[in-house]
Amino acid sequence: MNYQHPRTEDIRLEMVLSALGSPIRLAVLRVLSDFDEHSCGGMLPNLPRSTKTHHFRILRESGVVWQRQVGRDFYLLLRQKDLEARFPGLLKSVLRTLTRDAPTEGALREYL
Repeated sequence: MNYQHPRTEDIRLEMVLSALGSPIRLAVLRVLSDFDEHSCGGMLPNLPRSTKTHHFRILRESGVVWQRQVGRDFYLLLRQKDLEARFPGLLKSVLRTLTRDAPTEGALREYL
């Protein structure tokens, strides 16, 4: 499957901020904050697959993450360089806040 990712210059601030407006997507961002690629299936294991797919799509289409498929597995990677190029300091500020404020996975159940 070939996913659509916005080009760096097409990433829009309102789309990024909207994507980051969900506690579930902030929890995904916190997982990705180590700047390593992570398996979609291994993230947020207590959430239904369809819920995760929805949130991963929003993050991808907003330009926050790269998503790729290898066989039957899907992987996410934070678009650190692209976001820094478009909005200097935004990602660093959000990640700094996440270390203290992001909800735990258990707290996410109330949003489902």
